[in-house]
Amino acid sequence: DFWTRNVFSVPRGTGSGFVWDGAGHVVTNFHVIQGASEATVRLADGRDYKAGLVGVSPAHDIAVLRIGVGFKSPPPVPLGTSQDLQVGQKVFAIGNPFGLDWTLTTGIVSALDRSLAGDSGTNIDHLIQTDAAINPGNSGGPLLDSAGRLIGITTAIFSPSGASAGIGFAVPVDTVNRVVPQLISEGRYIRPALGIDTDDRLNRRLVEVLQTEGVFVLRVQPASAAEQAGLRSARMAPNGTFVAGDVIVGLEGSKIAGVGDLLSRLDDFEVGDTVHLKVRRGGSTIDVPVTLQPGT
Repeated sequence: DFWTRNVFSVPRGTGSGFVWDGAGHVVTNFHVIQGASEATVRLADGRDYKAGLVGVSPAHDIAVLRIGVGFKSPPPVPLGTSQDLQVGQKVFAIGNPFGLDWTLTTGIVSALDRSLAGDSGTNIDHLIQTDAAINPGNSGGPLLDSAGRLIGITTAIFSPSGASAGIGFAVPVDTVNRVVPQLISEGRYIRPALGIDTDDRLNRRLVEVLQTEGVFVLRVQPASAAEQAGLRSARMAPNGTFVAGDVIVGLEGSKIAGVGDLLSRLDDFEVGDTVHLKVRRGGSTIDVPVTLQPGT
């Protein structure tokens, strides 16, 4: 809003997208279709198709739809990479701002590796910041490099007015390329997990009361990766006082200040990867290797 200058997600109900493959899968933002009972996809040649929902990942603000295009399937957008992007590199955004179909805007990569708080309680990390004009209706559209390759999905703007102020954000294609195939095959994104129970609100309260940052292990799930790694959960003493167990303060060299940090950092890995946690246990700090399991 105007007073706090919060990030404005592009309003729901209308948006943009792009063809992912020859099977009719279309990628857009989750917030574009959130709460909808049906969706219609209009292709560049004017054809309209009813779309079915394949899968969503709210944590990444990504949704996959599918349309039946038969033998007239349009070509998918060629994929680029986002790990080698440079600040100052020219980019192009295609979308439907204010209902103006097939609008192309251009700009540069303004910054890399931005983070925004998502509606799901986790951060959306590694975002591309661009000054290409992004307005309501652009959301879900492709961000392209100068060779026409996909490098991101435009997802949000920072603007006191709600219109383009030269600060837009895109989910990087490396994240998209990890999430979308899983949405197509499984219908959901299976996040890598440690096998512990946490609570963001309670964790913030514990951080405040105990004056220590990190993620408190409230419970170690039975037969989980965390149990196999020997992580210890919090407990209540016989006199009713809270006794902290392990507190996760780092993961593979990155500082972990809260639950959002932990979930976002885990998302950089895959199920089966072994990660090293920096854990505060009592008065000492130890290194604990954990092999990541599928999240629920």
